[in-house]
Amino acid sequence: MTHFPEDILALAQTIVTDFTAKGRMVATAESCSGGLIAGALTEIPGSSSVVDRGFVTYTNAAKMEMLGVQEQTLARFGAVSKETALQMAHGALFRSHADLAVAVTGIAGPGGGSAERPVGLVHLAAKARNGALIHHEMRYGDIGRDKVRLATVKTALEMLIALDR
Repeated sequence: MTHFPEDILALAQTIVTDFTAKGRMVATAESCSGGLIAGALTEIPGSSSVVDRGFVTYTNAAKMEMLGVQEQTLARFGAVSKETALQMAHGALFRSHADLAVAVTGIAGPGGGSAERPVGLVHLAAKARNGALIHHEMRYGDIGRDKVRLATVKTALEMLIALDR
């Protein structure tokens, strides 16, 4: 069993409870979080009625092959960008049976940052089949790899809840 903080488990419980009641399913598309969003959701008993699938797309090739992110998008804007996060969310939604999808791409650290894209920068996008869309650019800071990843999971779960309202 993974040990997620209580606040993350509470958000995951809310999603499983609310989405089960509404008959909604979710898909995740994760880069810097490496499957932790799907992991947090599946910690909750009954999550099988809510979690359709999760895509862990760490490389650019995986983003293109599994989610349909355009090579031109990656070349022009980079893997850690609003544009890539939006295409990841779109791809996860339309390559699944989910009603909502959340996608995250960022730099968890400790290395890999730059002046334009510092450690702790994460782009998150959530999209619903009804067209509703949310994007957040988070700058968590160089707070440590684990903390960036857990903060990303928390924000992603909050976005799914907000999108479903």
